[in-house]
Parts: sequence; structure tokens; C-alpha cells
Amino acid sequence: MTGIIEGEDGKFRCAWHGGLEDYRRYHDEEWGHPVTDDFRLFEKICLEGFQSGLSWLTILRKRENFRAAFAGFDFEKVAVFGEDDIARCVADAGIIRHRGKIVSTINNARRAIVLRDEFGSLARFFWSYEPQAHERPLVMDHETLRANPTTPVSTRLSKDLKKRGWTFVGPTTVYAFMQAMGMVNDHLDGCFCQPEIDRLRKDFRRP
Repeated sequence: MTGIIEGEDGKFRCAWHGGLEDYRRYHDEEWGHPVTDDFRLFEKICLEGFQSGLSWLTILRKRENFRAAFAGFDFEKVAVFGEDDIARCVADAGIIRHRGKIVSTINNARRAIVLRDEFGSLARFFWSYEPQAHERPLVMDHETLRANPTTPVSTRLSKDLKKRGWTFVGPTTVYAFMQAMGMVNDHLDGCFCQPEIDRLRKDFRRP
């Protein structure tokens, strides 16, 4: 099947991990697993913003550096970052030194506090956008995934976040975030992870 490859362990996986060990681990153990922790959700949406225009593998391999630079993505701490912190991050070769995206992360931390205070948690807000069954494709194959880098739901969520002052949260970035944090299961048909994620999502307690 297009988009599926067999690993050395005999398991069939989405091909995008390319056989790279760290990327395969991310595919198997993290991508699509439902997340409710607010700091992890904030991390994921910020890193998807940094990824824009780049390879996700580049971000993944710098993730620990990002965590160190941004206080573990504790948005309470990031929200009080000032010019010295911006300069520090811009000079940090271990992350993506894009001033606009660094400033965006600080802005979004401040917006995250407002959102958390309004809804009780970021998780409650984000999971309220979980697509209904009729909004999901009947077949999840390589062509379906490639043809849908955004969805009506990701567009609505993007517009809501932008209205609330968030930045670097376009519909494509938001859909990648939805995939990563398990709001949708976009492991391809034939990938051994797909039924496992379906099971996790079935048992998952929504916030």
C-alpha cells in the first residue's frame, strides 16, 4: 500500500518516519496518542508553529533544546519572558532562531493563560473541537492524507485562536497539532498503530 512500509520488526507503519530510529519512535509511541496535559499541549502547538516551512524531524531533534529555552513550555513562566529572554533565544543555536516565532511563543503563552482561566484548562478548550465521526474520512490512505492538509475543523479552530490573539496558528499548523495530540487518528489504514490509537481514543476520558 502506498504510504506504508514494513519495518525490520515485521510491522507495517506509515512511511513518513523514513526508517529513522528517533522518528520511528515518535511515530510508534507519541504521534496520535491523546494528550490532556496543558503544558504538553502548549508545547505541541508552539512546536508546530516553529515547524512551519521546515521538516518536523528538524524540530523533533531540537525538542529538548526548545524545552530548555522555553522553561519546559510552562506557559505561566514563558508569559513573563522579556527582551533579554528574546535575545537569549535568538542567540540559541540549539533551536530555530526565528525572532517572529520566538515572540509568538511568548505572546501565545499569555493568550494560553487567558484561555485556561476561561475554560478551566487548555485541554478542555482544544478537545471541544474534536471532529465528529461524520467529519472524518471513511478511508485514511496516503492520497486522503496528502489531499487534506487542513480540514473545516482545523480552519474553525485556527480562526478562534487568531480571534483570541494567538499567532502562527494557521489551519495547516493547527491540523498538524490535532494529529500530533490525538484529536484525530491519522495513522494510515494498514499501519499497526491505527487500531491501537483507536483503542486509546475509545478508552480516553475527554476533559
